[in-house]
Amino acid sequence: MRLVPIALATLFWLPMSAQTPATGPDPFQAVKFLEGTWDANVQNNASVKESGRYTFDRELDGHILVRHSTNDRNCTAPANFDCRHSDMLYIYPSDSDQGLKAIYFDNEGHVIHYDVSTPKPGVAVFLSPPSHGPQFRLTYEFTGAVMTGRFQMQIPGQNDWRTYIEWSGSHR
Repeated sequence: MRLVPIALATLFWLPMSAQTPATGPDPFQAVKFLEGTWDANVQNNASVKESGRYTFDRELDGHILVRHSTNDRNCTAPANFDCRHSDMLYIYPSDSDQGLKAIYFDNEGHVIHYDVSTPKPGVAVFLSPPSHGPQFRLTYEFTGAVMTGRFQMQIPGQNDWRTYIEWSGSHR
């Protein structure tokens, strides 16, 4: 009887230990500037007045970088803008050593997969792969003591990116 639990524990333990990555360079080094808690003040849309904050933090023993966001309760906006918005963004190394990937979830049921690039220090671009629907681009840029962010969409068949929302804020 004791062999079954030990055998099951060994069965589950061995594959997990075989998947433990070797220590090496930090895969998140290029996006390390994102880490911490940031203020987010909407700045480009006269009809939306909103502020909040978001935090990028390492989780699961440092194997992923997670962004959690919250907004303040004093949001005012048109009926088509969700003031109760909340979301999570998980950034992780790709299995094939091809940089970072990310996946986004929000309280409206949206799920977006991203490839992550860092075209220069202090800039991170999250780009969804082209599909039959809109393509999405999320950009963070750290300049001086201010982090700016921009979420954009590109409609199929069009070349221009339309900014949906833009924000900026300092480190808390």
